[in-house]
Amino acid sequence: MKALSINNKTQKVEELDITMAANTVYTFFSSILIDELSSLKEHIIYTDANALSEKKTPYFIGEQLVLGDALILGREDLDDVDAQITKEELRLLINPNVNEFYTKVLDLIADTDVNLYRTFRVKKNGEKIALNIEWVLYTFNIADERTKEYFINELKKTLKAKENPTEYMQKMAQLAMNVAS
Repeated sequence: MKALSINNKTQKVEELDITMAANTVYTFFSSILIDELSSLKEHIIYTDANALSEKKTPYFIGEQLVLGDALILGREDLDDVDAQITKEELRLLINPNVNEFYTKVLDLIADTDVNLYRTFRVKKNGEKIALNIEWVLYTFNIADERTKEYFINELKKTLKAKENPTEYMQKMAQLAMNVAS
């Protein structure tokens, strides 16, 4: 099966020919904790869920924040299939420029047990919406400098008080939803 991989340190894209089996993805990352990101149309991006705590290099694939190495396969319904995106197309989507807001926040939460992609629910107009910490970071990253500073300072307070950082992120997501309503 045709797959693409991204080296997180160099952002080098390689084409791989892999045999899909029950443990292929886990073997690729030498980990049983895997995140699945579906931000590439008709593809799935697999990443190591330990990448945050291991302080792996962050980068973007399009607008999607990714940490650590990535394995990209095609996705048809719920099945993994050959990757259709070319190495060149994928290279064009990779952006290694992660700004100071992201790097500060990632550094602060690296020693916690948060997962950037695990969803939680917030309310918007009486409806429950599934969001994740990666969305919260994206949303606050586009805010003004004072808001970013507030976000980071409140996160530091949360961590210093040994409060749950996921609950803090959920609270920030709800604030963002309230402003957007």
